Amino acid sequence: MNRYFVFLSYDGTAYHGWQVQPNGNSVQEELQRALSILLRQPIEVVGAGRTDAGVHAAMMVAHFDTDLTPDTAQLTYRLNRILPRDIAVQKTVPVNQDMHARFSALSRTYHYYIHTHKSPFVRNFSCPIHYQLDFDLMNEAGRILTTYDDFAAFCKSHTDVKTTICHVTEARWEQVGEGRYRFVITANRFLRNMVRAVVGTLIDVGRGRISLDEFHSVIEGKSRTAAGESMPACALFLQNIEYN
Repeated sequence: MNRYFVFLSYDGTAYHGWQVQPNGNSVQEELQRALSILLRQPIEVVGAGRTDAGVHAAMMVAHFDTDLTPDTAQLTYRLNRILPRDIAVQKTVPVNQDMHARFSALSRTYHYYIHTHKSPFVRNFSCPIHYQLDFDLMNEAGRILTTYDDFAAFCKSHTDVKTTICHVTEARWEQVGEGRYRFVITANRFLRNMVRAVVGTLIDVGRGRISLDEFHSVIEGKSRTAAGESMPACALFLQNIEYN
């Protein structure tokens, strides 16, 4: 059996997330359908993560197994011919059988975008903010995140996870244009809804709604109800995945 990694990107607007859903279309389902057609056998893919409904990916990685040895350049070309326009495959590469799209990943990076001026060009991929924010204070709070490892406070309620431990190595805001900012966060793993809840809480810090001491308390309290609101999905991108 041969294993292949597929590197792809997608606009998640029209999908109920990455994972196959019983009552809605997903990116995983579209990729499996396309591969099964081209390889003429049932193909199941395993993704590096599970983006929620409406979340985008500048880089997603998935693996699949087959007893065939396809021309990977041709497979990539043909995938892009039959996949929807909002899903694009960058490359398909053979890997060792012990490589796993999810478990072999060393880290993942997400970007969350906000804008403070009305713009018709970023509205589908950025969250509008209509109040002043203290980004220096928000970056101080971001550095605080890297000193903790239990992020239960930012995990979607009633989620079946074995652990809420994550190792965050980077959490910062940066300006990317006039009135446009993005939040960059890197960790070995993420909990469901974690990034959007973190962003909502950091914005509460930037608005002066909670202090840095209270931010510490939110994390240590491990209660989702104490953290900020979950921000809209449209502004969130899975940006990068690192492998050894």
